[in-house]
Amino acid sequence: MGSNIENLGALERRFDITISVEKLQSEIQNRLKRLAKTTKLHGFRPGKVPLKMVTQMYGAQVQQDVLNDAIHKDFTDTIKELNLQVAGYPKFEAKSLDNNDALYIFSATFEVYPEITIGDLDKQSIHRPNVKIEGADIDRTLEMIRKQRVTYEPVTRTAKKGDRVKIDYHGAIDGVDFEGGKAKDIQLIIGDGKFLKDFEAALIGMKIGNNKSFDVVFPEDYHGKSVAGKTAAFEVKLNELEEPILPNVDTDFAKLLGIPDGDIKKLHEGIQQDLEREVSKRVRSKIKEQIMQSLLDTTQIAAPRVLINQEIERLMQNAKSNLEARGMKTEEISLAPDFFKEKAEYRVKLGLILSELVKVHALKATREQVRNIIEDAAQSYENPEQVIKWHYASSERLQEAESLALEENVVNWALNKINLIDKTVTFDELMGISRNDATT
Repeated sequence: MGSNIENLGALERRFDITISVEKLQSEIQNRLKRLAKTTKLHGFRPGKVPLKMVTQMYGAQVQQDVLNDAIHKDFTDTIKELNLQVAGYPKFEAKSLDNNDALYIFSATFEVYPEITIGDLDKQSIHRPNVKIEGADIDRTLEMIRKQRVTYEPVTRTAKKGDRVKIDYHGAIDGVDFEGGKAKDIQLIIGDGKFLKDFEAALIGMKIGNNKSFDVVFPEDYHGKSVAGKTAAFEVKLNELEEPILPNVDTDFAKLLGIPDGDIKKLHEGIQQDLEREVSKRVRSKIKEQIMQSLLDTTQIAAPRVLINQEIERLMQNAKSNLEARGMKTEEISLAPDFFKEKAEYRVKLGLILSELVKVHALKATREQVRNIIEDAAQSYENPEQVIKWHYASSERLQEAESLALEENVVNWALNKINLIDKTVTFDELMGISRNDATT
């Protein structure tokens, strides 16, 4: 059994494990004898291979297996006896045989889960955004919908911002071509940001058939390392020029957006309802963010390093998957673990606090709650029933819905304690939209 436990830090612990060499050898012999009954070797009948040969073949592996089993059993028994909750996996290190060579001695180093005392939310205050949908908000949404349904028609005037053009271009740095610096019949919308801002701005004022020369300085942080910070001389020819045509807000437009009788008033009312639903979701999200932060601010908690490292690994893997989904080659990108450390620590600490709250205040999610969350998420898809089945087909996806339900329960519990202060904000402020973003 493990000896006295040492505290190496807030959560790190260590104790020694001693294992009898005699008992170990006895178990090794027993396992080799059992193994000999099933061992097959050319020239011998099954089960008739000599024990000496079986020992030569499997002795080292069996010895290692028996030793590992003994270490883990002693560790598990000690943890139960001391009533400790181990976070992650222990680290075992061989120390030495004792003076009589009768005992193996190992040290087991590990972290435990912290004791958590939830902070007092009664003295905490958070803001509840109070938003009234204005006519201007509806108008801006309509304008955005119009832009999403834009069409283009050829024009003979000079190019301006918002026009769609087709160009040939050829760039060189100090007279030398560079990768990606040459193309024919490339389509872009001026001001859309597909190309560098200065490059697109230089196209303004050109006519079909025009050629133009201009310089562009690549930013120091440009993703193409070979050209970053350098000046390129471009030759551009304008081949096609089209202007954007936005649909009129009329009966046909209203029908296109799902208003059967094309009533413009009903269109405005429908947009208002959609915006109010969006506001409701965002307000709930803002309240949830503030409650989670308040729980962290009021609860002193140390997070096990092993759990933080596991979360860093998970976040790095997610980031890698997202980059690959965008077509990027992740082997060329170095993801630094330190970049994810703060977020990982936040998530681990919050997870431990939420688990304690759920346990102490019986906030476990019900099947009905989980079902409602999945059904709600499925409504935005074309075939909701199929999406619901997809969620229930995977324990991982189901766990995500359960986690959301638990968080909702925690938020509802916290709302009965925390002080809510109403704060009037605009729709744009709530959604994080700047005026320039809303109007360009």
